[in-house]
Amino acid sequence: MKADDFVDFKKLKDSQDGVVTAFVVGLLMTFIVCAGLGVDGGRLVAARLTLADHAENGARLAAQELTSLRTGSPKIDQQAAYRSALRYLNDNNLTGDISTSTNSVSVTVSQSVEMSILKLFGAKDHLISVTRRVEPRDQ
Repeated sequence: MKADDFVDFKKLKDSQDGVVTAFVVGLLMTFIVCAGLGVDGGRLVAARLTLADHAENGARLAAQELTSLRTGSPKIDQQAAYRSALRYLNDNNLTGDISTSTNSVSVTVSQSVEMSILKLFGAKDHLISVTRRVEPRDQ
């Protein structure tokens, strides 16, 4: 056997320096992104559900402002409905768009949700907007 037939393990070891470090850094970044998706995604879902509740409650409250009940064809008092929905939104420190007609009320509520972990990776605030429409019915 010649000396060239043997593998120089010292050279092989030196060529592998930093591979484990790069692997660990990549794995750590993956875990942080997954945690960010879980945390910030959960915050987005919770904010959307809260806004949906507020939009629905505001529209439901406004749709109770009925006139002409005794005639058999109740209609929504549009001005009173608008004021009721606006009062509800103001009481809950929200802003939104309110649309009324004689047979329905729509309330749209929007809110910006700040990313907590994903902003480290460049994710910006996310705007959530929810619209709920209510029509009064007699059952």
